[in-house]
Amino acid sequence: MELLQSILLALTAGVSAVLIGRARRRYGEADQPALFSALLGFILTAASAACAAASLLGMDMEEAYQWLERASLLLGLPLIAVAALTLARRWVWSRPNWGRVVLGLCVFFELARQLGWSEPYAFGLMLTSALLVVYAGALQWPASLPTLAGLAAGALLLGAAPLPNGVSIVHPLGDLRPLLLAIASPLLTILLVRLPGSTREDSPAVA
Repeated sequence: MELLQSILLALTAGVSAVLIGRARRRYGEADQPALFSALLGFILTAASAACAAASLLGMDMEEAYQWLERASLLLGLPLIAVAALTLARRWVWSRPNWGRVVLGLCVFFELARQLGWSEPYAFGLMLTSALLVVYAGALQWPASLPTLAGLAAGALLLGAAPLPNGVSIVHPLGDLRPLLLAIASPLLTILLVRLPGSTREDSPAVA
């Protein structure tokens, strides 16, 4: 089951990366950094899932998988969420500003690790990412398709959030995280490609 989930996540995240890459041609230069950040997020997620599948098949990929899993959860998915927010709000962030976002995520991750707060930080970051996706989708109302995609993707991200070990509650969906992210990936893509951006000429149609 775990192998199938990893393969499915690698496929859906990989296809999402391709679709986002193709969709970039419909946006202006000002929106390219946001779309590239979302593209990077999907690539990290697909690479993490591919390494997980390879490791389950007996290949020596465990170290690479652990690194990529942390990168996808603590960098890739937050980048997708922030990209959705900026495109939904028609904000224009320069490449240096996006570089600061990436650097800030890396710095806060290391700070949390040094303080022993890695697990609460990961949960808080996933919760924030889920809420940003829900907010980006809600901004598209009355266009039903991106709104529903944002709400569903946010709920799936919340379900995939890793609970800290100190919490007495057992995560009911902990073993299904790859499956939840595999379902969330196409929904995030549907949301992203229908967001207006700052310079896109064609506004998203009401679905």
